[in-house]
Amino acid sequence: MTLELGLDGAVVLVTGGVRGVGLGISHAFEQAGARVVTCARRTPESSPGEAFFPCDIRDPDAVDALVAEIVARFGRLDVLVNNAGGAPFADTSTASPRFHEKVLGLNLLAPLIVSRAANAVMQHQDRGGAIVNISSVSALRPSPGTASYGAAKAGLDNLTSTLAVEWAPKVRVNALDVGMVRTDDGYGDPAALGATVPLGRLAEPAEVGACAVFLASPLASYVSGARLVVHGGGERPAFLGAMEDAMEEKE
Repeated sequence: MTLELGLDGAVVLVTGGVRGVGLGISHAFEQAGARVVTCARRTPESSPGEAFFPCDIRDPDAVDALVAEIVARFGRLDVLVNNAGGAPFADTSTASPRFHEKVLGLNLLAPLIVSRAANAVMQHQDRGGAIVNISSVSALRPSPGTASYGAAKAGLDNLTSTLAVEWAPKVRVNALDVGMVRTDDGYGDPAALGATVPLGRLAEPAEVGACAVFLASPLASYVSGARLVVHGGGERPAFLGAMEDAMEEKE
């Protein structure tokens, strides 16, 4: 049996798909033969894919108009990748309630808003559709300095499994729990940070994109409600460093 991605001509919406991880995801779907549509709050100088639409995905009316425009232009919507998100570092005790509300809105409520609009289309398509939520390893561990972001991503993971049940069998819903990725935003020294990861480096945006393509493709036709962890093996436990230091002192 020949394994094929089966995404030729599929219409894919990638939110925040014009920079960083989102750009890597958009390029990956393009390489898989899909017709890529991107959106973001601000219009970039250039964008991948066949169309870009400015949209505040926290606004339900704007999202409904976006999905209607995609269907009017392309005739369908096969895949949604909820990529847009993020949060700056902030001390939980001193950041304002408004700050936390905005982080939760962008990283949890917005994916729900866009998913509902996409599902309303996909449920009436012969082939249904697929939704891939870009979550984070912050959903799986403590997230100091980004508490509301970690809480939002944990909620997104739960939302993924819930919608996979509610919207089956027409729509599959999965998530990627992504670790550190090398982007223009950066986390600091890539080499130093990469040394904390078992694979010895940060992920490239294209590698996240490849995983999103897999989950959206017919190759994952029996995968729904799942979380694929994309973190290079995770983080080296802190106790290992202490043990190594102690062993060196004994030598």
